[in-house]
Amino acid sequence: MDYDILIVGGGMVGATLACALGDTPLRIAVVEAHEAPSEWPEEGFDLRVSAITRATQCVFEAIGVWPGMVRRRVSPYQRMHVWDATGSGVIDFDAADIGEPDLGLIVENRVILAALLERMAVFDNIELISPVRVSELERHDDGVTLTLEGGRRVGGRVIVGADGANSWVRRQAGIDTTGWAYDQSAVVATVKTSRHHRETCWQCFMPTGPLAFLPLPGGYSSIVWSTTPEHAAELVKMEEGAFLDALQLAFGDRLGRMESTGPRGAFPLLLRHANRYCDERLVLVGNAAHAIHPLAGQGLNLGITDAATLAEVLLQARERKQDIGDLAVLRRYERWRKADNLAVMAAMDSFKRLFSNNNGILKLLRNVGLKLADKALPAKNLLIRRAMGLSGDLPRLSRNRPL
Repeated sequence: MDYDILIVGGGMVGATLACALGDTPLRIAVVEAHEAPSEWPEEGFDLRVSAITRATQCVFEAIGVWPGMVRRRVSPYQRMHVWDATGSGVIDFDAADIGEPDLGLIVENRVILAALLERMAVFDNIELISPVRVSELERHDDGVTLTLEGGRRVGGRVIVGADGANSWVRRQAGIDTTGWAYDQSAVVATVKTSRHHRETCWQCFMPTGPLAFLPLPGGYSSIVWSTTPEHAAELVKMEEGAFLDALQLAFGDRLGRMESTGPRGAFPLLLRHANRYCDERLVLVGNAAHAIHPLAGQGLNLGITDAATLAEVLLQARERKQDIGDLAVLRRYERWRKADNLAVMAAMDSFKRLFSNNNGILKLLRNVGLKLADKALPAKNLLIRRAMGLSGDLPRLSRNRPL
């Protein structure tokens, strides 16, 4: 075998898994189709950002990539302010209420990936094979073989599909998924407002979908506007002034005037869950296993926890002199992660259905619920601690305890 583990997909989740296994006896190959930019102009922000929970931050600290992110650019947020645009329901979360320095951080995806790739290059047991696509997968009794475009063949004991929601690895394994499209698209952009965001995440629930303002350095905000696909297409095509007017009308004046915006993009929203996470010598992580609505920013965090959990399971198996590609080993990871992922997905789906509609009865229920939840401090603080990854059955890396 050329390697022990073949990771298809060198994005944020795949690279995290590789770094978690860095400086171990396991030999890792990361196969990635696209070459990630390592440098970019200082002005402007990445269109795609992620809300990083404390558990994910702990993973990044434990594997040595957090300093690289901080050196580039991260933006902590202290508070969250959520309200219903069609009623009077409001709920606020504050880091001070639970004795934490912040509730999380907003980090550009390119910053996360650049820091991960920088760290990955330090490890002698990891090879990044990029940019190249995989053309064929063969599984044998004792391992797997990948044929890459151009003819190169690489072998390993187990293959990890970290290749996103439309996973090629998942399709090759014949693993079906359950889910549905939301008939929504998310419009993303960076916006400058006349008032500072005050290190607060702002989220307004409208009948067509939530609109979130996520704080960035310099008083900028990254917006995620979930709306109908038709409306999203219109928003992306609008002239800057017309877009800012539409955004102002939807969001109101909590942050003053909408002064400027950068490039805009849109992507469809869906829920998708793999019916199983593993097969003989094959395992799925991140969006290859599950994709959820972005309204609470949990998608990447679930994937990073997947990576930390799988790394722990694989290293434990090696210490016990077990075959790391054996289905019994890989099922330990599946049992550990599947129930938690399903619970978060179900919660996000319920929130989406409760808030993204104009039903009179549901409108009353959600506004009353927001008000009651805002006053129930113990329950509210328990909820936010859970969302931050400060409780639950977490792998060692998510508690900043090196493997």
